[in-house]
Amino acid sequence: MPLCLRATLAAIATVLTLAGCSSATDETEKAAETMPTSAGRLAATLDSPIDITLRWKDDEPGVAGRTVEFATEEAGPYTALEFMPPGRTTYRHPDLMPETPFYYRLRPYFGPASAPVEVSLPPGEPSADELTDNQEWMTPRTVKRPRVGTAPLTARSAGRADANAAAAPKDFKPTVMHATGIKFTWTDRAADEDGYLLEVRQAGSGGYRPVALLKPDINTFGLITLPEEKRASYRVRAFVYGEQSNVVHLTTGSDPGA
Repeated sequence: MPLCLRATLAAIATVLTLAGCSSATDETEKAAETMPTSAGRLAATLDSPIDITLRWKDDEPGVAGRTVEFATEEAGPYTALEFMPPGRTTYRHPDLMPETPFYYRLRPYFGPASAPVEVSLPPGEPSADELTDNQEWMTPRTVKRPRVGTAPLTARSAGRADANAAAAPKDFKPTVMHATGIKFTWTDRAADEDGYLLEVRQAGSGGYRPVALLKPDINTFGLITLPEEKRASYRVRAFVYGEQSNVVHLTTGSDPGA
């Protein structure tokens, strides 16, 4: 099953509200953690007893994006907070559980996106029949297709604009299933991807953002859209993770509202 980023981020927010996340440090530790040093790309600051801001340098060539991950134990497991476009250099993690350790790491990802497709959905909402009919089209699957040549993905050569071009998904096609549903299919040309990201740019917005994280080899998936995505552009990206950053650690303070 895919990790649907909309559902995942909402679940994370719920978990953090229930479990709480925050960290307490003295002023010396705060000052030392404010900006990344040459020894590590990621730094963290405790802005309040229960709010943490992460900062990093945007100095890796060819990055397709980055994901910020957190854990409450150094050994993990780590959970993705957000997949972010290149150029972003901060992330704020608010309203955390008091007196709890938090560990963060940053992972860049590299890889080519398909050609984008524009989708216009019918007005309104799907009918009751459309919502109760066979929903198999939504399930991420690997559908057998004629064999095509594949190419490896690499993070090390990502500074070259064409380094991973041969592994870009091809034949990316949307099929409108109902007023809020779109089925996507594509040809998988990557040999060793860590996964696929479905990305959207709604009409009037400046850039693409990931909306679904899919396992390797998936080539069909159905998306339920948001109201603001009646007209939007979509693309799918094969990706591999690059080298993770240093891990930063802060412990939240006492609940300011207690």
